[in-house]
Amino acid sequence: MAKVNLSEVGKNLLKSADSGEKVELQSLWQDQPLVVFFLRRFGCQVCRWMAAEISKLEPDLRANGVSLVGVGPEELGLQEFNEGGFFKGSIYVDEEKKCYKDLGFKRYNAISVVPAALGKKVRDVSSKASAAGIQGNFSGDLMQSGGMIIVAKGGEKVLLHFIQDSPGDFVPLEDISTALGISSTVKAGQKPVCNDDVCTR
Repeated sequence: MAKVNLSEVGKNLLKSADSGEKVELQSLWQDQPLVVFFLRRFGCQVCRWMAAEISKLEPDLRANGVSLVGVGPEELGLQEFNEGGFFKGSIYVDEEKKCYKDLGFKRYNAISVVPAALGKKVRDVSSKASAAGIQGNFSGDLMQSGGMIIVAKGGEKVLLHFIQDSPGDFVPLEDISTALGISSTVKAGQKPVCNDDVCTR
């Protein structure tokens, strides 16, 4: 896990999906602990399932004064994502992909994206998504990976920094609760199994 410079990454601007207002990332953790889920794409089937899965924790997070935020690397697919109700937190867009870069979320290339998208982890998550009725599309930047960061109130420290190695990698719900020191009774969903075009969905 790379060391995160919170003062540097915290100055990056995010655009609110609701208001269009641009805010510094650090303003989101100023008054409460913050869980930030960085999606690969808003149209990604696997990302939508992960967003729905993380959202199961939202009531427990809220009850413990923790804010939940989702960030996408572009606006493409945002409206459909919102209409699908996949995520229960606030949504922002990192238009310059600065947070993605500063947090070490890699970009695939034309050669590396195919095996990554067809890997077993992705196929597994994709089948769970399909079983849950979650579909996806091919729109947007297929090369970007994502991850998660959990920051203590006031930016005191990083509680968790997760970088996807495969598009099917995600943080288990219990690891999020443990990082925050809260308890949760939420049960994780069965991880989907991917078909051949899983991460392109």
